Amino acid sequence: METENKIESKILTIRGQQVMIDRDLAELYGVETKRLNEQVKRNIERFPENFMFQLTREEIEEYSSKSKIATLKIDVNSSVKSQFATSRNTDTLFSGQDGGTRKLPYAFTEQGVAMLSGVLKSETAVKMSIQIMNAFVSMRHFLQNNAQVFTEINSIKHALLDTNLHQKETDQKVQELFTLIDKYNVQETQGIFFQGQIFDAYAKFESFLSQAQTEIILIDNYVDLSILERLSKKKPQVNVIIYTDPKTKLTTQDIQKFNSQYPTITLNYTTRMHDRFLIIDQKSLYHLGASLKDLGKKCFAFEILDDTFLPHLLQNL
Repeated sequence: METENKIESKILTIRGQQVMIDRDLAELYGVETKRLNEQVKRNIERFPENFMFQLTREEIEEYSSKSKIATLKIDVNSSVKSQFATSRNTDTLFSGQDGGTRKLPYAFTEQGVAMLSGVLKSETAVKMSIQIMNAFVSMRHFLQNNAQVFTEINSIKHALLDTNLHQKETDQKVQELFTLIDKYNVQETQGIFFQGQIFDAYAKFESFLSQAQTEIILIDNYVDLSILERLSKKKPQVNVIIYTDPKTKLTTQDIQKFNSQYPTITLNYTTRMHDRFLIIDQKSLYHLGASLKDLGKKCFAFEILDDTFLPHLLQNL
């Protein structure tokens, strides 16, 4: 949770987009800012303007002039807290690591962050990119789901400031609204991803994988190397069992290479299945409307099924 809060505190809204500054990304990846930007320049064709852009001095001055920000965080119990704190001095944020001046910084959008892990080519970068991208998704969903609440908060703040009411009354009103958010917060047991929501779909899939402590069972007729790449993000002690069509493109050599680095996958064949299922630790059953290799390419849905279906499903593989 501490890492998640740290990442979210570094996500800024610039040019109407959620972005992260090169220096903050370099810190999270454990590399120098200079090295990060060098790798980007070597692979500049992978970073179009909607992935990365350089800030202007006017934009830096704009963010430097804002002395306070409100940060909203969700703790592990899904309760919502409000913290009103002095923001980082943006002059410091955009200064050189030695305190001196530096070139105008680069801002990376969500897509740019996803691309960074590929060009940095380090285990730390890959793992941290997953956490960073999950933070982007979490913040975006939180803002979308509670936009009306934020509007009401701003209305209350302005009304109370206009009438010179005490700050304690402001906090009480705001807390009442956050209590409403908690009251109507529901677990996401089903959902729909639309065409083009490739990252959101894969982020959701990896959130399923992250829950596994001992075993993952995947039933999918169209397993290929891209799915093995996703499964490599599992915890080291977690075993994977795959049931797929005999015509799958995976080979025995593919499985052997995977197991030499991320043990252990067992590949089984079945012709009895049409739908796709994901079973986590023999207790959570997910029904997926698309093959994992096609997540986000077209509209599909997912849902969590009652675990009483598990024994019968496994008996009929």
